[in-house]
Amino acid sequence: MNNCEQFRELIEAYALGALDTDERTSLDTHLDSGCVDCRKAVEEARTLVSHLAYLAPQQAPPSLLKERLMQMVRAETAAARRPVPFFFPRAKWAWLGTAAMIVLTVYLGWDAQRSRDEARRAKNNASEVQRDRQRLQEQLALAQREVSILADPASLRITLRPQNTQAPVLECAWHPELGIVLTGQHIPVPAEGRVLQLWLIPKTPGARPLPSRTARPDVSGKLVLSVFSLPTVMGKTKALAITEEPPSGSAQPTTAPIWVGGVS
Repeated sequence: MNNCEQFRELIEAYALGALDTDERTSLDTHLDSGCVDCRKAVEEARTLVSHLAYLAPQQAPPSLLKERLMQMVRAETAAARRPVPFFFPRAKWAWLGTAAMIVLTVYLGWDAQRSRDEARRAKNNASEVQRDRQRLQEQLALAQREVSILADPASLRITLRPQNTQAPVLECAWHPELGIVLTGQHIPVPAEGRVLQLWLIPKTPGARPLPSRTARPDVSGKLVLSVFSLPTVMGKTKALAITEEPPSGSAQPTTAPIWVGGVS
């Protein structure tokens, strides 16, 4: 195992100050050894925690607990100001002090638990931020590849025309190396439990259509279907077609093509 791996899961808790003494000492020793990657990870975690700290909700102690504590303090203050007969039982003062310590201990225990809960929430928020960042990076990479296919002069432009002349056409850009991006506007949304599936029709006589990805238009009728891994090459494909299929797609078309476009 890489020596750094055993410390990676401790870094977020380290930045939050939530490690026990042994774990913190172990990580401090590792950082002092000059590990650049772990030092960088700690700095990033501390930066993230410093931002998340402002998101933690401000919470006051329960009003009942606070009021009980204040009543006890006021009672002790008032009693201290009154003359005390020399024969006043000292046991009563001891009882009041003990009661105040009990209330204070309960409050401090509650406050410590609240701090642990806030640290746990901050850690969960940090994990969620990391997942959101990963999703955004994946979406950005997908969008960049789609734009590359649509903008590259090497991409072949294919128009898929509907069998129903009242329906809109679909436009497709097929790059021989990057893949296919098929788009359309104002596309009728299939019934619930149905999707649109892309098929590649081979040039070989009698060959079966090759299945590809499925998609559904959004509520406005916008359709974007991207395929980066194709079952065949452009030179062996005669046409592209779109049919309506079950949600998981089909191995062979179960309905007549709704759109067809020749590949020249």
